[in-house]
Amino acid sequence: MATAAAGQEAVARYRIENGAIAASLTGVPGDAARGRAIVVNRQTGLCLLCHAGPFPEERFQGTVGPDLRGVGSRLSAGEIRLRLVDSSAVNPATVMPPYHRIDGLERVAPAWRGKPAFDAQQIEDVVALLAGLKAP
Repeated sequence: MATAAAGQEAVARYRIENGAIAASLTGVPGDAARGRAIVVNRQTGLCLLCHAGPFPEERFQGTVGPDLRGVGSRLSAGEIRLRLVDSSAVNPATVMPPYHRIDGLERVAPAWRGKPAFDAQQIEDVVALLAGLKAP
């Protein structure tokens, strides 16, 4: 079990149990349409640099990370949430950056120090999208 460190106002508190963050970071349901906009935006999410998915209008999708097609059938919403918040909690050797963790990071640009890449609602929006991507 782990929790976000106290005093990190920019980061929502969360609890990791059994390989997942079961509870929403915001208590507000995520919006899959906003999540999709984040995932395909190459300046906000950067997800498609490493991942491919069911986004036919997006060219040049990545192959480094797992394909996002059907991810909602492979992982629970809580497992997806943990991977977005801090993928290194699942795989310490991951190349995926933490999107909602700020402690213990190295070589962070001054403009980003103390700020998560995604706020808690953005995490929930992306979770809503990815959890809904079910295998056919």
